Amino acid sequence: MKDLVRQITVILSIAATIVINILANALPLNGLNTGQISDRFQVYFVPAGYVFSIWGLIYIGLIAYSVFQVLPSQRENPRLRATGYLVALSGLANIAWIFLWHYEYFAWTLVAMISLLILLIAIYLRLGIGTTKVSTAEKWAVQVPFSVYLGWITVATVANITDVLYYLNWNAFGISAGIWMIIILSAVILIAGMVSLTRQNIAFNLVILWALVGIAVKHSSVMLVMIASLVSAVIVAAILIYSRIKPKTAIV
Repeated sequence: MKDLVRQITVILSIAATIVINILANALPLNGLNTGQISDRFQVYFVPAGYVFSIWGLIYIGLIAYSVFQVLPSQRENPRLRATGYLVALSGLANIAWIFLWHYEYFAWTLVAMISLLILLIAIYLRLGIGTTKVSTAEKWAVQVPFSVYLGWITVATVANITDVLYYLNWNAFGISAGIWMIIILSAVILIAGMVSLTRQNIAFNLVILWALVGIAVKHSSVMLVMIASLVSAVIVAAILIYSRIKPKTAIV
């Protein structure tokens, strides 16, 4: 019975997350869609609009996961047992962020976003992505969706932090916006590199590449940002390729 309650809770949380995210822009909440608010922040770590279409892929992945985890055959799956309620909590964090963002409580959005990031990291680790051999079905219905989701929220967290710092009129220690962008990109490369070398996770790093190229496209008129973003993408791709051809220390 406890497992059934968990499975139903997961389905309801994912359904609520998707519905709220769609309504946020369809209504829109507070009369503004998510992108309109984002455009207020004149920061470089923001990709072109088309990049945000990845949410469609994330929603599809979450739906696939919700269907897979509710199957009777998966009721006692230890990995799903260990992560079910974390997934539900991640949905609450996602919904909280939407409301805080649309009603312009920008500083508080960081609390929701970082909470979501931490929950997704915990889910990622408990699922054993990159270290645990699972069935093909579980790989595509569970591991890949949460790899993509975590990859995007990693990018979104960095973007959210830069937005809030801009909102608070932080002067970046007097460092120019271009140089600050290079510092941020270096951190992103480090994160992507760690995931590549320790987990050989293609899905996670493809999301990072998708975002980096999108940043280059959006800021193609700013030569430093465009070149830095493209170079970062090349480095991330190179590390990912290296992680795939070197002697394997983990299972994909």
